[in-house]
Amino acid sequence: MRAITWEVSGSQGFETAWIQLGEGVLRARGRVVGTVPEPYWISYDLETAEGFVTRRLTVEAEAEAGTRTLDLLHDGHGRWTANGEPLADVDGALDCDLGLCPLTNTMPVLRHALHREPGEREFLMAWVSVPDLAVRPSRQTYTHLRPGRVRFASGDFRSDLEFDEEGFVVDYSQLATRLTAR
Repeated sequence: MRAITWEVSGSQGFETAWIQLGEGVLRARGRVVGTVPEPYWISYDLETAEGFVTRRLTVEAEAEAGTRTLDLLHDGHGRWTANGEPLADVDGALDCDLGLCPLTNTMPVLRHALHREPGEREFLMAWVSVPDLAVRPSRQTYTHLRPGRVRFASGDFRSDLEFDEEGFVVDYSQLATRLTAR
């Protein structure tokens, strides 16, 4: 197990994730503190199946208005539920993307080795906004620029991400910078 901490400029906060990486699978638990759009704390647990496909993301968010929880589950066949309710808008997605969380950029990059090999892939993500934990569809494109460098694009937003050899974000311009090294 290893721990990675990022300073998250997008939320004016910090995130620490404790990560277990195995052959084609990832498990992580994380804690987040942010101040934008409002002060909040988040705890999450992430589990993938083979091929780094999201199996489950559980999130608890605490803000001034109270505590919210999300149990986002992928059935392995392209269908999702949030707290037991079907999410047809994200059917077909393989990955979750927890808003302002650099860890969740790892799964599609590892699955396609985009931090190491040329290629461009478009994905549909089950994107989770923070701190309200609403789940929405998000089309995202990842493009290999050179080893360790991948361009992320979604809508009008673009950012070049730097990844370490294992596939974890080191720098996500406009969003986060890693504070701990291996």
